[in-house]
Amino acid sequence: MKSILANCSASISELKKNPSALIDQANGEPIVILNHNKPTAYLVAAETYEKLMERIEDYQLGMIVKERQNEKISAVDVDIDEL
Repeated sequence: MKSILANCSASISELKKNPSALIDQANGEPIVILNHNKPTAYLVAAETYEKLMERIEDYQLGMIVKERQNEKISAVDVDIDEL
């Protein structure tokens, strides 16, 4: 059995009837869309999705910083006046 990663759920039929109402009722929380009682998709409000994408980008940038900190060991010290 698959885990459902949302507190709200709706069938595809409910989604077809009134998607805006579902989004409003969820108050920014994700909605799992079920097909034959199995998770098929997750629906999130645009604002929630944008925040999620920002967090992913922040995480990815953090990983780049960590990688580059490890490269610092092989860096060469340079005096700007000598350039």
